[in-house]
Amino acid sequence: MSNSTALRSFYLRLLQGWNDRDANGMAECFSIDGILIGFDGSLADSREAIQKHLSPIFADHPTAAFVAIIRTTRRIGSAGILLADVGMVPPGAEEINPAANARQTMVANKDGDGWRVSLFQNTPASLHWDEKGREALSAELNASFKRRGLLPD
Repeated sequence: MSNSTALRSFYLRLLQGWNDRDANGMAECFSIDGILIGFDGSLADSREAIQKHLSPIFADHPTAAFVAIIRTTRRIGSAGILLADVGMVPPGAEEINPAANARQTMVANKDGDGWRVSLFQNTPASLHWDEKGREALSAELNASFKRRGLLPD
């Protein structure tokens, strides 16, 4: 398996943890000193902090599921960088919520156990000054969701 394919698979495992509402599974994808920056700007700095941050979110909220389009992967030394666009499908909905569209950046390092996230950032894709781009992104995410479901194979 190529490094690019392995990095993509690892990212999808991370998102599947969110979609499954599995705080432990998601936190396990991070290095001990990994950092998660949430959609709202919240910061969790360490695997333990990430697990503690996610647990009440999953326990107290019916979270929407990610729909992802991976845009690019690249290697920088022993690290991998992945960029993706995501939408979120609320429970019971048949389309994404355009207000929750985001651009995700994952920086991961390969160690003896495989990949571990060093930094994961989920930035709103509000595209305030690009209405056509915002609408096109939502349309692309909805089309992907209808064609293949939440996450790519």
